Amino acid sequence: MNLLIYGATDLGYMVALRLYQEHSVTLIDNLERLPDKFNNLDISFINGNGTDVSALEQTNVKKCELFIACSNLDEANIVACWTVKKIVDIETICFVRTMELYQNLVAPKQTRYITRYDIDTVIWPEQQLTQDIFRIISVPDAIDVEYFAEGRAKLFEYRIKEDSVLRDTAVMHCSFPKDVLIVGITRAHKLFIPNGSTVIQINDKVIFMGTSPALDNLAASIFRSSNHIKTAVLIGGGSVGFMLAKKFEQAGIRVKIIEHDKARCLVLADKLKKSLILHGNGTDLELLEGEAVGEADVSVCITNNDEKNLLCSLLIKQLSSSGRIITRVSNARTGQLFEKVGIDVVVSPMESALKELLNRVQVPNVNILALVEGGQGEVLLLTLPENFPDTRVIDLKFKVQAIIGVVKRGRRLIIPYGETVIQAGDQLKIFTTAEDAETVKTLFTR
Repeated sequence: MNLLIYGATDLGYMVALRLYQEHSVTLIDNLERLPDKFNNLDISFINGNGTDVSALEQTNVKKCELFIACSNLDEANIVACWTVKKIVDIETICFVRTMELYQNLVAPKQTRYITRYDIDTVIWPEQQLTQDIFRIISVPDAIDVEYFAEGRAKLFEYRIKEDSVLRDTAVMHCSFPKDVLIVGITRAHKLFIPNGSTVIQINDKVIFMGTSPALDNLAASIFRSSNHIKTAVLIGGGSVGFMLAKKFEQAGIRVKIIEHDKARCLVLADKLKKSLILHGNGTDLELLEGEAVGEADVSVCITNNDEKNLLCSLLIKQLSSSGRIITRVSNARTGQLFEKVGIDVVVSPMESALKELLNRVQVPNVNILALVEGGQGEVLLLTLPENFPDTRVIDLKFKVQAIIGVVKRGRRLIIPYGETVIQAGDQLKIFTTAEDAETVKTLFTR
């Protein structure tokens, strides 16, 4: 596929990095030269403005099949998408950073005024991030949570602690509820697919897939899922903090928000009737101690500044003996540094948005349901073609790292084992590594 990306930003780099090996990528931005990190990518570059017709024509946009606008200016992204549609009728994806613009572009009333210039997909990373954080908080001790098949199947990721019953145990000897599989393990920041003889070690991050009841039983029997969240502290009252607070209020969770901007505090206090809004700095240790932040069940540091989020998290960690800490970072590499100093859960708005984007460039009948470990792992949804022969799972010749986590046949969900037979029309949820994803797609869709 021929792709055109507008914006040599951090997000533009992340998108190009994930796509350039399987697609022909051209990048346009009003720069004399690309930032150094782009030099390792085999992509074309045009110096020009993505909102300018002449510059777009230099990119040979008429041969492109997808346009992605991800510059740092929302208005420029919107105008660029409209301008591209004037030249050629291709699919456009627009990233925005403000709630007001997102709501205006996707509001239901906009469907009354449909034109050929409309943006096909609008992605607001903060919205995706809010949903990810709330899912993780809903399962105590989990560091990642994903729902599939209308919530009937799930993915839980847990870090193995010193007192875990799974520590130093081979996968084949682990006692799990029926319909649960271990599909991945991350050790020293490297994701791999385990086999039966793999021994689970302390600090491993273990990824489970299975039916919803089975994973709930796993959480209740092995992990500390009986401790429901009752209190939460949010450091940062921006759009993510506001949306999280609304979800917490609806779930009956008592919320405190610490926000440094007084005007924003007044807005939050007007819109959030059950939350306590505190005007102050999340790095103020005296404030954190005075408000008993260390006693909260969960603390979420979600300002727009990575350094401030890290400092807030470390201060809260000193005050808290049992509460979970979730911290926002700009990218996965920063997240690895945060994990090394003991932050429980690290989340990134760009990683949250990447999954939705990647689904737009998949082959037919293939979707990416989830990205894990900073994009090292993917959960693929594949529908077996009509000519696919009945095949036992044990007879599939995987030459790459992959495991079938769930099979959906009609309304029935099957957690497959070696003797399970997969059939044409089955929907497979396959866990694999990012580097092996293309090979897996080819194996099942050729």
